[in-house]
Amino acid sequence: MYTLYFVPDACSLATQVVLRELGQEVELIHKQQVEDYQQLNPVGVVPLLRDNDQLLREGAAIMLHLLEKHQSPMLPAAGLARQEAIRNIMFANASMHPAYSRLFFAAANISDEQARQDFFQRATDSINALWNVVEQQLQHQRFLGGEQPSAADIMLSVYARWGAAFPVDIQIGEKTQAMIRHVQAMDSFRQALQAEQNISASLQ
Repeated sequence: MYTLYFVPDACSLATQVVLRELGQEVELIHKQQVEDYQQLNPVGVVPLLRDNDQLLREGAAIMLHLLEKHQSPMLPAAGLARQEAIRNIMFANASMHPAYSRLFFAAANISDEQARQDFFQRATDSINALWNVVEQQLQHQRFLGGEQPSAADIMLSVYARWGAAFPVDIQIGEKTQAMIRHVQAMDSFRQALQAEQNISASLQ
């Protein structure tokens, strides 16, 4: 069994969804349940995954570890398909995720309303440009991984939920919206959300 440290609706949600897609049992621990989380993860963020004696951090690295270990078709064994799967995971983790993170930064750190709105707009422009990249990739296939949802589709479908928390106008193309709706309707996604909500409710 794996142990996953999480924060509700954060990028750790994608890790949990993938674990469920892989048919793996997982124990969830809310970050606030840990007295000194920094001792476990010096970076202080989620996800953090315990795999036997190994503590793994960084979302993309965890994702690749799980897909490789369980020989998932979401990470093809070789060739161009494997390169594209890794590229898509890195795009989600290193391009889209930081773009959304700027919204959280502005909300928490910019007190001047006009300056905050200006920052929100610049961040939104970057996010919209990235979603347009996704839309172009989906012109001839349903998912980034082809005909079945990939790890990157799952990651992006988690991030897509974040925009609703901010006064911004994020534009997501029709094909991308269809991909997101499909992923968010998957049993693994709904079960992962419910598991997070149950634990969070028990801590209140």
